[in-house]
Amino acid sequence: MTSAAFVPPGFVAPTSLVTDRFRLEPLGPQHNEADHAAWTSSIEHIRATPGYPDGDWPPRGGMSLSENLADLRRHAGDFTRGAGFTFSVLDPVDGDVIGCVYLYPSGSEEYDVTIQSWVRADRASLDDPLAAAVASWLDSDWPWKRVDRCGR
Repeated sequence: MTSAAFVPPGFVAPTSLVTDRFRLEPLGPQHNEADHAAWTSSIEHIRATPGYPDGDWPPRGGMSLSENLADLRRHAGDFTRGAGFTFSVLDPVDGDVIGCVYLYPSGSEEYDVTIQSWVRADRASLDDPLAAAVASWLDSDWPWKRVDRCGR
């Protein structure tokens, strides 16, 4: 990888991770209502999750569905460009959004990528299994070696 590239030229990002407890697919506008409902129902839980130390997200006052849609479109554009990879965490049975995973360039020279993830408060028992599954997935299917797991 060049210092300016987040992924090597020609790298094709994986688009799915499936376990018996959840599945991941690229976040996009189709998730807007379910994504909005998921995070707005769990603001304090998410803010207490490792990886959210700045306290800026999610916004305590929330955001409108149209603002959330713009955010989802931004993440989808990042995925298309290879600038960052955001995944919806879905219930494997009913497909409802139960969380999110973000893979973005690290702000530190020490790491290649920073992983952040959250799940809804009513699925808090999945926080650690999700983080572990994503860490394993990064080891096997992604190009980065220096991974900031945000304290996990």
